[in-house]
Amino acid sequence: MALAFVFGLWTATLRGRREKISGETIADVALWIMIGTILGARTVYVVTYWNDEFAGQPLSEIFMIQHGGLVFYGGLIGAITAGIIYLRWKKLPLWKIADVFAPSIALGSVFGRIGCLLNGCCYGRACDLPWAISFPADNPLNPPTYPVHPTEIYDALLNLGLYCFLAWLFRRKKFDGQIFATYLIGYAITRSFVEYFRGDYNGAHHHFGLTPAQLVSVPIFFTGLALAAILARRGEVKRG
Repeated sequence: MALAFVFGLWTATLRGRREKISGETIADVALWIMIGTILGARTVYVVTYWNDEFAGQPLSEIFMIQHGGLVFYGGLIGAITAGIIYLRWKKLPLWKIADVFAPSIALGSVFGRIGCLLNGCCYGRACDLPWAISFPADNPLNPPTYPVHPTEIYDALLNLGLYCFLAWLFRRKKFDGQIFATYLIGYAITRSFVEYFRGDYNGAHHHFGLTPAQLVSVPIFFTGLALAAILARRGEVKRG
């Protein structure tokens, strides 16, 4: 997580220079995003796994993020909410700065998924492919010791590809908000794809045959499409 924030902030600062946004402004926004990310990620995890892990436990366990338990899409929602509040409060250009940060979110996810791999969470279904992985028997999270899909690596590679595409598109964008909207669409697609290989959910967490992340990805995908259409139209009006 620390590496995700460091590299995310660094690359966002470089893009901010192209938009004539100071490094100080980027750092201030990043602080709010970091707080929103942790709060959102932990809140969604606690709500999702309340009966499995937190019912009957001391309330202090809710705040023990060092024990693991952060949900990415919860962090994404928390980060977006915190960022919008801060940018509106300071009257900063919302969509211009959203474009600056969007590729960094994908890059941060690369490091986050490597952390998941090392932690033993977010593992995949049983797999007999040559690149299947096995976790050690003494892992405290008790992931399966038989070969499974390396879903953490799938997600990391897809997010790395998404980062490279967004960084390339950033230099060619047609309107403010285009990169952020494209990130929402790309995240929803890549996350939903990887979810089909996940093996760490039990049946109680599936709804309509979909995992929680896939369910959340549906509104994220359509929000990205709608946002792109609205902001593109707005950009055309300004140019006209």
